[in-house]
Amino acid sequence: MLRHLLGRRKRVLLRLAGWSLLESAQTFLLGFALARALDDGFLRGHPATGAGWLAAAGLAVFAGAFGTRRVYGAVAALVEPVRDELVRAVVTRGLREADDAALSRLTQQVELARDTLAGLVLVSRTFVFTAAGALFGLFALAPVLLPVVAGPLLIGLAVFAATLRPLARRQEDFLAADERLAAELGLLATGLRDIAAAGAEERAALDAGARIDDEYRAARSLAHWGMVRTFAVGVGGRLPLLLLLVTAPWLLRHGVTAGGLAGALAYLTQSLLPALQALVQGLGTSGSRLAVVLRRLADVETPAARVPYEDEAWPVRLRGVVFAYGPGAAPVLDRLDLAVPAGGHLAVAGPSGIGKSTLLALIAGTLRPDAGEVLRGCDRVLVPQEAYVFTATVRENLGYFCDQPPHDEVLLASAEAVGAGALLARLGGLDAVLDPAALSAGERQLVALARAHASPAPLVLLDEATCHLDPVAEARAERAFGERPGRTLVVVAHRTGSARRADRVLLMDGARAELGTHEELLARSAFYRDLTGSGRSHPALSLGDPNGVDPVAGPGLAGDGGHVVAHRAVGQVQAVRDVGDRGTLGGE
Repeated sequence: MLRHLLGRRKRVLLRLAGWSLLESAQTFLLGFALARALDDGFLRGHPATGAGWLAAAGLAVFAGAFGTRRVYGAVAALVEPVRDELVRAVVTRGLREADDAALSRLTQQVELARDTLAGLVLVSRTFVFTAAGALFGLFALAPVLLPVVAGPLLIGLAVFAATLRPLARRQEDFLAADERLAAELGLLATGLRDIAAAGAEERAALDAGARIDDEYRAARSLAHWGMVRTFAVGVGGRLPLLLLLVTAPWLLRHGVTAGGLAGALAYLTQSLLPALQALVQGLGTSGSRLAVVLRRLADVETPAARVPYEDEAWPVRLRGVVFAYGPGAAPVLDRLDLAVPAGGHLAVAGPSGIGKSTLLALIAGTLRPDAGEVLRGCDRVLVPQEAYVFTATVRENLGYFCDQPPHDEVLLASAEAVGAGALLARLGGLDAVLDPAALSAGERQLVALARAHASPAPLVLLDEATCHLDPVAEARAERAFGERPGRTLVVVAHRTGSARRADRVLLMDGARAELGTHEELLARSAFYRDLTGSGRSHPALSLGDPNGVDPVAGPGLAGDGGHVVAHRAVGQVQAVRDVGDRGTLGGE
């Protein structure tokens, strides 16, 4: 499971390795500069030379600190998508099967997996690059030092690796015993009165004692394997130190200088031993815990089965689709048939809570139907109402859906097409680091729209992805997707303008679904006319605007400042933060 999730983040792994390599430079110079400072400087009576080498080691610390700062950003970019995948799996199972353990998995196990994975990535890459820097430094000082240090280190690592699987099993046994004990004590606490009335105190005490004994035995077994882990640290980290001291006379006779010996001791005590201890502690405890949690979460993974389907003319087909949130719930979709042609533009309209977002989730594959088929013949990208923006550069955010890093010109063109060009310029361009909390809801939507536009997916699903934008910005974004050759667009319409721009409109009212153009539905559906506000009397407005935006009628209205409104039901108000209005009517 973890290998699958991380396998799709190769670019982030390469970036993490690059910054870690810079960080490891200080490890190399720690021992090498110390050896040169002694041999070429202080021991020869040249204190300036010695001080120069020590200064070089000090400067390397600053370079390592810069690399460490970048490392944390790469770790976040690696771990957060893994957390998102786990949350999606847990929520999907919880909604589909009324899983009682979903809340615990979502609030505890997923967060535990995310935090533990981040810690493991940090300690693992620290050990790998620290060990590489130290061993390379030993070879640079004197090749004869390598067998003395590397031999015990490899033996210690082998011993530790042999304990990982048994330690994970003992950790799982301990957690299972703890859960059984908690359940037993919970039953006892709620049934004390009945236990006393039935005279079952002895039987209850025996049952609870058995659970306590089980946890005690599991804890002892876990502790025994912890001793083996401590032995591995002694062999890999402390035995080389002892060997260096014992073999020092022999090493000095075979070309190792006094500075070289001091540098080797520095490598061991300041780099290798701390890194090995952190690795053993991290993998031995946190690693086994992560393996247990992922094994449990693996049971809730419900990836949508991909039905083999290839039809370039109709990339999306729904046949008799039925979906309900829970076994006893009324169907949100009941025997729905739908076909979306390639290059088409479909708007989905209906009141709130009728199932529009559910339909797009079924098309996207994040939900599976209870009955019927959802056939998809192409890749797709879903942009939800609450746009996902993560802490990274603008370039990384916009290229998130691309298998290969796109050219900057492509990203800039996509941003400009959906109306995010000014936002990118204000943020500082593609190299600027995004802070999601510093962006408004509309700005996050612009970033998400530019990301979807830059993706190669032929099918784009917009689930109220422009609700925080004004009507003109919404129209520009939708036109940008519609103008791309071969791009199929499905939009959950929250304004009448979205329905007007679409080739066809799917009207959902709970009892049935109707399909037609905007004009056809206006002519034959009173429900659609009421939904869009077209059945009410209002001043005659100019309907020729290509964006479906009409001017406010009637001069002399209080606070009139040349505002524009879209055809829509009364009560849908744009977010004040993103739709500026300084009129006397209060900013709505």
